[in-house]
Amino acid sequence: MSGSDKLIIFDTTLRDGEQSPGASMTREEKVRIAKALEKMRVDVIEAGFPIASPGDFESVQAVARAVKDSTVCGLARAKDSDIDRAGEALKDAASARIHTFIATSPIHMQHKLRMSPDQVLEQAVKAVKRARQHTDNVEFSAEDAGRSELDFLCRVIEAVIDAGARTINIPDTVGYNIPQQFGELIKNLIERVPNSDKAVFSVHCHNDLGLAVANSLSAVLNGARQVECTINGLGERAGNASLEEIVMAVRTRQDVFSCNTTLDTTQIVPCSRLVSGITGFPVQPNKAIVGANAFAHESGIHQDGVLKHRDTYEIMRAQDVGWSDNRIVLGKHSGRNAFKTRLKDLGIEFESEEELNEAFARFKDLADRKHEIFDEDLQALVTETATAMEDETYKLVALKVCSETGETPVASVTLNVNGEEKSGTAEGGGPVDAAFKAIESIAPSGTELQLYSVNNITSGTDAQGEVTVRLEKAGRVVNGQGADTDIVIASAKAYLNALNRLTNPPGRAHPQRGDV
Repeated sequence: MSGSDKLIIFDTTLRDGEQSPGASMTREEKVRIAKALEKMRVDVIEAGFPIASPGDFESVQAVARAVKDSTVCGLARAKDSDIDRAGEALKDAASARIHTFIATSPIHMQHKLRMSPDQVLEQAVKAVKRARQHTDNVEFSAEDAGRSELDFLCRVIEAVIDAGARTINIPDTVGYNIPQQFGELIKNLIERVPNSDKAVFSVHCHNDLGLAVANSLSAVLNGARQVECTINGLGERAGNASLEEIVMAVRTRQDVFSCNTTLDTTQIVPCSRLVSGITGFPVQPNKAIVGANAFAHESGIHQDGVLKHRDTYEIMRAQDVGWSDNRIVLGKHSGRNAFKTRLKDLGIEFESEEELNEAFARFKDLADRKHEIFDEDLQALVTETATAMEDETYKLVALKVCSETGETPVASVTLNVNGEEKSGTAEGGGPVDAAFKAIESIAPSGTELQLYSVNNITSGTDAQGEVTVRLEKAGRVVNGQGADTDIVIASAKAYLNALNRLTNPPGRAHPQRGDV
């Protein structure tokens, strides 16, 4: 595939996606996702914002060391300290990129930066030159380009290309643009900037009006050859352009697009599930490509058509994005090798024998309670195992709930708190509420419950329930996840997981100091 035919996929799930309130990830979780993105053959992985916190610096550094086949990128404001910090975090990467940015719209320059256009231009050039001291692979973003004045944007882009930027990103930072308008902007920039042929033009679209994917595709049709996107469309506010939708739209409509990606699309669904499990943001059933209903047909007319000829109602194959009709169902008689092999088929491998042993023990326990174990169960089980391997202040020992018609539910819980067993009892408006209050009677946290979400992992009355709990305390927001065939136990596990994350030192602070 020639350079003009290649569409570069720049994934920012670990950076912009993590800025979704409650989506903060640990260093180990970031590495797991980065390895999944690498397996998918994503071209560029934006691992984080190294200056944001020591934890974010360490996460970017860990991803840079773990990933060999994709370029690892770090974000930096147009400041020397940001750029040098990013360079330090990325120094061990096999392929590194520094992504520096400054706002170029009148509203941002006047009210946020309090800088004149000439000062912004000077700072942008200085930042690119500084970044070039660390790597030849420098990307420049004109933050809020979608609301910037075209003449000034052309001046800035020409100057930063002369300074050494080889990727120019045009963000629709606030999701304000309309597809035709945004496509024309990209076309005009490529035509008007004299040295535009020396750089790849990129776009980074937010979804505030639900147009992130449409704007991105319009840009591609008008010459953009990099799209910045996230798994499941994760991101600040209404999110970013969805990687899976961009990739499959371009691949499916090769009659329209004169470029294509080199991604292994069969890894899309496994990666989607991994991100959903780690962040606690469930995928809506009717989500394109990765939603549970994306390839489901209930209408009799549709079913009849698909059975006669798949192309009547399906424009792509479910197997091409990672869905599989050929599921190996594991059960309590399945051995360790079958368990390990199936996980490997799903793209899951353990770094240590201890992790494998822990996961296999949990699998056997689940198999005693659930007749058939499906791929979705295994994904949840692995996420739960990874959580259990973290340092835990609170561990669930026992839970008993009494709930009957006309009576107030009562829950009794026993926790292991730093090696010491403690018990508590509480009433609540329902069994879950009573369980949470019983936990709080032992471990008063002073938190506010912001979200309680339940999703069935598979179908059937013996299906596992996957619970997400979001807690907030003093401005810090964390997610907790738990899975079990008993929904009250799953809820307690999720609540304790969130409490453990609050108890542990925060890995990062959300960098709400500028974004692309």
